[in-house]
Amino acid sequence: MKLVGSGKAYLFWQTISNELLTPRLLHCPDDKRGTEAVSFSQNFSDANISYFWNLDAVDTFPQMILDGDDNLAVNGVRVKPGILTLPTTNSLTWTKERHRGVGNIGMADGSVQQTTAGSFNSAVIAATNGAPVSTFRLVIP
Repeated sequence: MKLVGSGKAYLFWQTISNELLTPRLLHCPDDKRGTEAVSFSQNFSDANISYFWNLDAVDTFPQMILDGDDNLAVNGVRVKPGILTLPTTNSLTWTKERHRGVGNIGMADGSVQQTTAGSFNSAVIAATNGAPVSTFRLVIP
């Protein structure tokens, strides 16, 4: 819970560093804003991350969104780094800066899906259907 208050995405990714072969996996080749990290222990920061982390993900719901591309916009405005709290009724879109306006999301069942803005919003609604959350708290790098 200490990590939540920080609003730093890299700290969450660092907690699973033993499960990842390299931090390079956390930087999308299509992301022109940041750079790849070579180590989890040296100079690793949000500048090396291209993906949000869902603070409200529950592993007992396989349709829950765990993470995804961080090029998100709400009402046409690019989201800022830190914790983004959204009711599941909000409409999110992908910016055009990456993947031509579509994005990728990782699910609790281990799958990855490429989504349009419409299918992403449907996935958000499906992810919370029956789950004990009514908001999404995303840590944006």
